[in-house]
Amino acid sequence: QVQLVESGGDLVQAGGSLRLSCAASGRTVSWYAMGWFRQAPGKEREFVAAITRSGGNTYYADSVKGRFTISRDNAKNTVYLQMNSLKPEDTAVYYCAARISEGLWYDDKKYTYWGQGTQVTVSS
Repeated sequence: QVQLVESGGDLVQAGGSLRLSCAASGRTVSWYAMGWFRQAPGKEREFVAAITRSGGNTYYADSVKGRFTISRDNAKNTVYLQMNSLKPEDTAVYYCAARISEGLWYDDKKYTYWGQGTQVTVSS
């Protein structure tokens, strides 16, 4: 199995940028397809982005398409989420997650391993 630890969350002004990192330990992250989800107060957890094991394909929620970029460095056992043009509605706890299978990227039930989350707050 794999353990995931997110970092990089912060307080940022609208229009700013952040890069989140998800460091994996245990089994190498190259075994897994990876995703980012977020949960705002009082709301359900929602899909943000996902990347295949090879990194050859990426998938995004419509709300972040064109602003966020998911990437991975299997040699560093790390997955990233570059977030640009941040909006107050991006405020949430961001989680990374790992899964063996691929497909239905938006379905959090398909992901087996989860990190503890990192807080992103965007002020207006």
